[in-house]
Amino acid sequence: GAPSVVSVLAGRIADTGRDPVPLMIEAKRLMAGAPTAELLWASPREILNLVQASEIGCDIITMTGDLLAKIPGLGKDLAQFSLETVQMFHDHARQAGLTVPLATHA
Repeated sequence: GAPSVVSVLAGRIADTGRDPVPLMIEAKRLMAGAPTAELLWASPREILNLVQASEIGCDIITMTGDLLAKIPGLGKDLAQFSLETVQMFHDHARQAGLTVPLATHA
């Protein structure tokens, strides 16, 4: 009955090639009889993990600064995101002094 946090290292589970979502769902189910316990999704590896944790009703998720910086991109239009990515690659290539030769068709 004491307040507690059950920390599941979901990111470490994912590092083994296993989907942590079914295990997190099972942990949440097992905790149903412990109303003062909270489920923590630890060691997320990508912003998708924030969405997954929210969908299963996880109470807490740890987030690095790098992941927190990606939150504004949630739900972003993929076409726009692709254009921005290509522009970023182009800018980095130019800054490195590289050029991309134009393809010619025979």
